[in-house]
Amino acid sequence: MFYHLFSSLVDSFSYFNLFRYITFRTAAATITALLVSLLLGPLIVKLLQKKTVTEKIREEGPRSHYAKEGTPTMGGIIILASMIIPTLLWADLSNRFVQMIILVTVWLGILGFMDDFMKAILKKPKGMVGKYKLAGQITLGIVFGGILYFFPPTENFNGYTEIPFFKDYILNFGWLFIPFVILVLTASSNAVNLTDGLDGLAIGLCMMVFLTFAGFSYVTGRADFSGYLDISYLEGAGELTIYCGAAIGAGLGFLWYNSHPAQVFMGDTGALALGGALGAIAIMLKKELLLVIVGGVFVAEALSVILQVASYRLRGKRIFKMAPLHHHFELSGWPEAKVVVRFWILGALCALLTLSTLKIR
Repeated sequence: MFYHLFSSLVDSFSYFNLFRYITFRTAAATITALLVSLLLGPLIVKLLQKKTVTEKIREEGPRSHYAKEGTPTMGGIIILASMIIPTLLWADLSNRFVQMIILVTVWLGILGFMDDFMKAILKKPKGMVGKYKLAGQITLGIVFGGILYFFPPTENFNGYTEIPFFKDYILNFGWLFIPFVILVLTASSNAVNLTDGLDGLAIGLCMMVFLTFAGFSYVTGRADFSGYLDISYLEGAGELTIYCGAAIGAGLGFLWYNSHPAQVFMGDTGALALGGALGAIAIMLKKELLLVIVGGVFVAEALSVILQVASYRLRGKRIFKMAPLHHHFELSGWPEAKVVVRFWILGALCALLTLSTLKIR
């Protein structure tokens, strides 16, 4: 909104030209998101407590988690509001990349909200039936992938992805691009959801990935930087930097309430939306394969569940004390805060390795 409002005044007042700069608007979106999160947080937490929208701890979970019974959930509403509002205020809303990322965020936010609503309000322990949740994710993948493939946001956008660490090599999916988009969106949203099991763990890791993608968005949207780094130039992709900034600000604000001991949990409302947004940004920047590196902790968490289930079904034995992976370390004697911080450190290393791919090619 501010971009369109003040850009039209540049001819009369030159200092409004500041609103054309992505760097300025990203900083403004980050600060706005933080303030929105800090202001809305107490109101939403009190409302969730009043409506008894609280977490039900699974009996098979770690015993240390029983004390969390009754903590408000569905706090992803705080995150979504703090991401969407600043994006609407500071981004170029005519930009196709911005429109697409808002679509993914809202879609998965609503899907996650429905799941949380069934758990917390309708008192259905398992929430939404898994096949219906998966159907919602797949449908989004078809819509999102179809729009990108048949109505690309920029001229040189097509069904390929870049291969990390290699110059001038791409993987062209052709008509398999849409199934690939479905896979990336579904996997990323579910991986973040599985990681959201300890206070502050998922939101801290998400902020590191968004910070990394903010850098990639900026250089991808600039012909000079992308040319120098020999990566794909996608006109308009720089606007995603503003969304990433808003996500970082929203994450910082939410962490104020979600740090140990948490006052509120994000629930599927936040986890599905955040994971899907990360996948969508990777797809739009042609960095899908890099998502495996930058989101290395999320990948490890998801793989631990897959391996645990497969091992138990095939051999009747478990690999880990409990899956996802963070529970294994909890049951190994690590305090919750130590698990979170150490996973954050691993997340930071993954982010730095991902940034290094800009030059290691």
